[in-house]
Parts: sequence; C-alpha cells; structure tokens
Amino acid sequence: MEVVWRHKSLIAVVLLCILTFCVVSVRRIPLIPSIPATTCGYEACHKVDPNKLNVHLVPHTHDDVGWLKTVDEYYYGLRNDIQKAEVRKIVNTVVDALLANSDRRFIYVETAYFWKWWLEQEPQRQQQVKHLVNQGRLVFTGGAWSMNDEATTHYDATIDQFTWALRKLNDTFGTCGRPNIGWQIDTFGHSREMASILARMGYDGLFFARTDYKDKIQRMKNRTMELIWRGSPNLGEAADLFTGVLYHHYNAPRDLCYDSSCGNEIIDDKESVCYNVPQTVDNLLNFAKEQQAHYTTNNIMLTMGDDFQYQDANFNFESLDKLIKYVNLANKSVHALYSTPSCYLKAVNEAGHCYTTKEDDFFPYSSNKGTWWTGYYTSRPTLKYFERLSNNFLQVAKQLVAMTQLGQEGSSGIDSLREAMGVLQHHDAISGTERQHVANDYAKTLSEAIEDAREAAEIALNQLMSKNGKSTVEMFNCLRLNVSFCDVTESENRFVVTVYNPLSHEVSHFVRLPIEGGTYKVQGPDGAPLITQMVPIPPEVIAAPERENSTATHDLVFKAENLPPLGFRSYYVTKISSCFEEVEESYDTYIGEGTKVLIDEKTGLVKAVIVTGKEISLTQNFWNYESSCGAYLFHPIEGFKISETANVTIYKGSIVDEIHQTFSNWASQVVRIYHGESHVEFEWLIGPIPWNKDVVSLYSTDLQNRGVFYTDSNGRELLQRELNHGADFIARNYYPVTSRILIRDETSKLELAVLNDRAEGGTSETNGTIELMLHRRSYSDDGLGLGEGLDEEAYGKPLLARGRHYVLVGSTENNTTFAARERELAQRTLLGPWLFFSPGGSSFRNWQQNYKMEFSGLKTSLPPNVKILTLEPWRNKALLLRLEHIMEKNEDAILSKPVDISYKNIFTEFTVLSSHETTLAANQWSEEVKKLKWQYNRCESQDHKKHEGKDRLHPMEIKTYVINVEKRFNLCRG
Repeated sequence: MEVVWRHKSLIAVVLLCILTFCVVSVRRIPLIPSIPATTCGYEACHKVDPNKLNVHLVPHTHDDVGWLKTVDEYYYGLRNDIQKAEVRKIVNTVVDALLANSDRRFIYVETAYFWKWWLEQEPQRQQQVKHLVNQGRLVFTGGAWSMNDEATTHYDATIDQFTWALRKLNDTFGTCGRPNIGWQIDTFGHSREMASILARMGYDGLFFARTDYKDKIQRMKNRTMELIWRGSPNLGEAADLFTGVLYHHYNAPRDLCYDSSCGNEIIDDKESVCYNVPQTVDNLLNFAKEQQAHYTTNNIMLTMGDDFQYQDANFNFESLDKLIKYVNLANKSVHALYSTPSCYLKAVNEAGHCYTTKEDDFFPYSSNKGTWWTGYYTSRPTLKYFERLSNNFLQVAKQLVAMTQLGQEGSSGIDSLREAMGVLQHHDAISGTERQHVANDYAKTLSEAIEDAREAAEIALNQLMSKNGKSTVEMFNCLRLNVSFCDVTESENRFVVTVYNPLSHEVSHFVRLPIEGGTYKVQGPDGAPLITQMVPIPPEVIAAPERENSTATHDLVFKAENLPPLGFRSYYVTKISSCFEEVEESYDTYIGEGTKVLIDEKTGLVKAVIVTGKEISLTQNFWNYESSCGAYLFHPIEGFKISETANVTIYKGSIVDEIHQTFSNWASQVVRIYHGESHVEFEWLIGPIPWNKDVVSLYSTDLQNRGVFYTDSNGRELLQRELNHGADFIARNYYPVTSRILIRDETSKLELAVLNDRAEGGTSETNGTIELMLHRRSYSDDGLGLGEGLDEEAYGKPLLARGRHYVLVGSTENNTTFAARERELAQRTLLGPWLFFSPGGSSFRNWQQNYKMEFSGLKTSLPPNVKILTLEPWRNKALLLRLEHIMEKNEDAILSKPVDISYKNIFTEFTVLSSHETTLAANQWSEEVKKLKWQYNRCESQDHKKHEGKDRLHPMEIKTYVINVEKRFNLCRG
C-alpha cells in the first residue's frame, strides 16, 4: 500500500506540474508585431476647411497584376513595345518623391507588386518606407494581393487573397499598414458579396469607378453618387458599407494630368510665353465646381493617376505641388490639398450627411450604349476551371499542413500557391480579359505552385499515414481527371488512391479512375473488395489533345463511402487481368433508379426527369450565338441550336448510369446519375468551336418563373434577378453565375437549380428556362484595350473545354429541404474530395501493415449547417480557423436557425488552448474595430451573444479566430 501511495503522490505532483504548465500555455496570441505608430490613419490627414470646397488630390497608380504583359514583364519593365510600364520604377520614384516633401501623399494598392519590391530592398530603404507609412504619407488602400474581379471570383478565394496580403502588411508595418478603404476602381461591375466581405474585414468604405453609364447619369442627377451599400440581408448592419462612385473614372482630368505620359506641364515663369498658371487654375476650378454639383458635401476627390503612372514620380509631384500652391493662392473659396481616399472619407463622414441605401448589386455593367460587359463571365473557361481546382487543392494543403506541422514556423510550401491564387483573382486574370501569353503564364504559375503545395501535402500525409515514423510514400496529383487522364492509374498495375475529404462532414464520393482496360480489384482499409463498374470513355474525350499521352479507354468507378471529415481513406487498386468483358450498351430510354432521366427515342435528347415518382418536363440542348465581340463584351447577333438531335449510347451499371450524346463534331455530352444521388450530372465537351461563337447549354421546363430568376453572389447569398426588356435584351440580362442559378414556380412549388464547376454567365431568357454560357471564340477585339481576339489554343490546337453542370429539380413545399440540398451539393462542388495517387508496392497486405489507411481530423462531423471554411498555419505556432454558417434565413425550417458551435475540442490532432476572434481578414482583433458611423436607415443588429464555451453562428455568418493549439500526444493533451 505504501508503494502505491508513493506512486499516487508522485502522479499527483506530476499532474499538478502539468496543469500549471497548461495554464501558463494559454496565452494571448500575437496578431500584429509591436511596431510603434506615430501619426498615421485618419490622424495623418491634412486639415480641411469647412467654409471652402475642399479638393482632395489623390496621387495613385493602378498596376494590373498581368493584362497585356505578364506580372514579371510589368514589374521589370520588359516588352515595353506592348506597353510602357515598369512597376519597380513606380515604387522607387514614389518613395523618393515622398521623402523629398512631407506634405505629399500617395496610395498603393496591389500588395503582390509591393511585396515583390519590398523583398529586394536593403534595410535602410525599408526603414525609409516604414517612416513614410508611420506618418501616413504612403498609405495602403485596398491592400489585397490583387484588385480582384467581382463577377467570377468565389468568396473563399477572395477572403484568402485579402488575408494573405493584409498579413504581410500587418507583419511589416503594424497598425499603420492596415488598409481601411476598399479600392475596386477597375473591376467590370461590383458584387454585393464584395461589399459584405469588406465590411466584415473592418473597412470603412469602398470606392469604385465602373458602374452602368445610365445608372451613373441618374446618380449624378440625384446626387446619390455616395450611398450605404447593404451587403447582406442576413447579416444586417454588420455588412453595411459606405460606397462611393468616382466622378471621372479613376484618372486625372485630361488637362490636369501631370504624369510623364500626359504631356502637360505647369509653367510658372511669368516671363515665359508659355506661362499657364491662370489657365491651369481655371481648369481645376471649373472641373471642381462641375464635380461638386453632383456630390452632397463640400469635399470632392480628384484621382490624380492612372494605369502604371508615376514611373517618373518626381515630375508628377512637382507639378501637383505647383497646382496646390497656385489654386490656394488664387481662390478664397477652394482649398486644394494632398489627400487619400481615407482622408476624403473622413471629411465626408464629418459632414454628417444622411445617405440613401442600396440592397442589390452593380451588374451587369455597360460603359455606353450597346456595350454589355457580360462575355467575360465565361471567357477562358479552362482557366476559370483551373483556378477553381487550384482553390480546392489549396484548402486541402492548408488543412493538412495545419494538422501536422503544429509548433513549426513557416508554411512548408503552400505560400507560393497562396500567392499564385491571389494573382489569379485579379480582374484581368480569372476574368479571362488578359492576352493569351499572359493567360499561359498564369496557368504555368499555378501549375508550379500546385507542385510546391503537393510536396507539402505529401509530407503531411506521410506523417498521418505512418505507423513507424518512417513513411516516405509518394503522393501524386492527377490534374487532368476531367478528361480521363492519369499517369499513375494508366501505368501501374498496383496503386493506391488516397481520398481526402476537406469538408467538415462525412461525405461519399464516386471515384473515377482512367485505366487501359482489364479486370481490377479495389480494397478499402478492411481489405474487403468494393463494388466497381467499368464505363467506356467517350470517343470525343479520347480524341482530346490533352490526352495525347493517355492510353486509357475506360473509367473504373467505385464509391468511397462516408469519408471522414477533414480526413482520408486509402483504397488499394490491383489489376488482376488484362482481359475484361466489354461493357454492354443498354437499350432502355431512361437512366437512374430513384431519380430518373428520360430520353426522347426520336431525337436522343433529354425530355423529362422523374423525382419522387413525379414526372417533370426537362429538356436540354446546346445553342450558339453568332457574336461580334471579344473577351469582355457579349453582343449576340443571332442564336440557333447546334443540332435538333443527338446520337446516343446508354450504359447502365451497379453504380452509375450514363447517356453519351454526340450533337456535332464539336459538341458532345455525358448525362449521368449515380445511384443514390438525387441530382443529374451534365458533363459537356465543347470545341474546337467555329469563329465568333458563344456556346450555351439551355435547360427548358414547364415552370412558370415569369421573368424572375436567382443567381448567387460570389458563391454565397442568392440575388433575385428580373428580366430587363429593351434593346440588347439577351446581353443585358446575363449575370455572373459563380456557383448556381435557379428558377421557381410559385404556383406548382417546383424549382430547377443548375450548379456549375466554374464561373459562367447565365440567364433565364424565357419562362421555365435556364441558360449558361460554356465557351467562346472570337477573332474580333472589343476595342477596350486588349488588342487581340479570343482565340485560345491548347496543345497546338483550338481549345476544348469540358465541364459539369449539376441539375436539381424538386418541390419547395414545407419550407423546404430543397435549398439545403443545393447548399450541400454546392459545398461538395467547391471543395470536393481530393485524390492523391501512389504506386502500390508489393501487395495490399504489405501496404495495410505499414500504413494507416484511414484518418479523421475531426472527432465527429459538425452540424450540417456549419463548416470549417479555413484551417491553416498562422504565425507564432498558432492556426487560423474560420467557421461558417452555410444557410440563409428562411431557406430551411431547421437549418436556417442560429447554431451554437464549440470548436475547442473537436480536432483529433490538437487541443485548442485559447482563441481570439478577429475580423474576417484576421488582421485586427474583433473588439478593437472602431468603424466610422453613418446616418442612414439602419436595421436592428443581430444578437451575437456568446455562450460559455461556445459561439453562436447566425445564417451566412463567418467567424474568424486565431487559435493557440497543442498536439494531443503532448503531456497536456487534455
């Protein structure tokens, strides 16, 4: 007994020490470095005169992160025969000019360029810049990695690229490097979700230049160029944002542009015949009074800059010095001053005006009569797909690194993919409005970055799979599975497929593996063989140039059931024989079991679906528009069907039924239903298409939606659209569809929803229809600066594009679970299970003995209306965690309710010791946010009361935390 007592005493002492250590470990997590602020932010603003018209001169440059030239060509000043632009010269000369005169101000926007420049600088130069930032003379505005497009980007990737860029600024400059103004001056229309994102990141306002010309005329007339944008009906005041429309695009008035590219100069030598001070002063006064007539306060903002200006900043600033001097000397009613968008906003706020509100978005955009910027919603469809695929992998890699490299500094190879994805969000990147050689460079950069991240993911997976700490399994990606090509599955007789599930819930996934043919056995972790099915690859896919090195003739299909959340399951595949039975065609006129698709025997086209025993009319066909526009615009001249019929082959099996359709020599499709699924996949293959064609997929039903349809805003909340009749009817009714488009029949309570695997343009042009544009080709240029047509090639041939639509038809009665099904499917479409491929070694038994074949990062699935949006390595051995409520108000009787979530003890690999909530961008503690207040019609704020040990998530809410964690195998594992 004494021995036992002594052991118990010893254990008690050890436990006491452990407990003490654990308590000490729970600490406040540093978010920003301790860089002392001097006078920055609103305190650094020059004083305005309340009794005068204050003309805020804002020196700026707009530096496209690729457009006519690649990122590096722009940065280093290469290929100036295309465009004279050298970004490093801009930053260098601006810094010198600011150092020369403390009165001057300048804003910089694109962190991708600034960070590239910063890393090249000597410590002394860096210190000079910190001095300018700390005094509010160099002000970061916008501050994202790139000025992102707002039509074709997904909210997930937008938040990521802001977070990464703002982290760089925070780490380097502290509070004074924190942007508080959105600066989306060159994007081709503006999404409501973007306003919501900026508001929840703690921004005080947003300025942009491009809005529909008719809307701008009306706003100028009504003096509503500035407004409060209500970014979310679900989030209320938390998503409201002051928004201003710039008066004169984003460039300086023609006669007041003093960049070296403009040819203007202020001659203040009175003895010179070129003396022009009075004329210059009059030019500014006249322009200022003209602009002031359309705004509500005695403050106006003049944007003194343009694309890639200030390459000789000293000349520009010396001219602005003179302009300010002589205007203030000549006129007692006008006060000209160096300013920034932040300082302008502060002055407007202090005026105390009451503003109108806006609750929808700024799409579509037309710059003048007949020019609808709606073609870019679809331009470069394969790049849009590659960006979405890359985002999927980035989230997978971040999760894996976060769960395995706890306590290690650095991010193990994922940074390059973070930055490449940040570049791809640029409004001349994912939008498809860049030149061809630039698009090629974007794709190359993404490919190289994915490889870096793959290496990081491989290391992480080996840690999770290892049974002896010595795992060195190779993990390969197959990025061309959409065209049934994978080196590993085609060349290896034994291989392992590790299916990683990045979602916060168990999901099942149908795995398709390109193989040469033969007989295969698939085994899961328990060794039991799975049911498999062989499906022929359509001949149109086999002939695709992307498959020039592929020998696969069939897809091997099996179901990976109930994949663990934030986890994986490995499947061992063995080729048993080179011989196999040919897959027989079916002569049925339908596919599916529960949900069925019916085929018209005469035409070979889809004619109806059967859902829960009810037959609903649904037809689908491809159309094309004769078009005369390039990458930006959509200007349809005439539309017609590609074919009235399709050649059809049907295959039915134990896992999936498929209809293979051929419409023409450049349009084919596979319609499929996996057993147990309620949606239908339409996997289309389009190309090479003839010149000047815009190709669409048209779904038609008997639903009476009467000109009303719904599209998502950057993959989140739905917006109601109504057909706008008049000239250019088709083009003006196209809207960006990032994740889904749907129509509803309020009488029959039926709904048709189509989800897409990349951004596309869409509409509901006639009753009961949904139309999505798939592919475009044009030899014409829009005349908007690109200087070339949209004629893409891949592998030396005109571009083919292959993609998927996921179609859901059903009843919306009983406050419906239908919306929840759409949301769940959208999650799987955005962040699908990721497949890693490995050579299989000697045998299944050997693999099973040496490697763990199953892992879950969560102890259990999260509630169905909650997901982990972000889990990634942060700084100081901490992690970044975002939790998201995926439902909108009133979408579902149960799942649209607020939900309490406890995240402290849900992870299997670590325990959360402490956490601290931040803004959406994770660059400021949430309780420290102090935003400007505005007068407008406010709604009641939501109840965000915290419950002990839990956080409450409301519909569409995202909460962001920096969490301090500890590995579970430590003494303090809990």
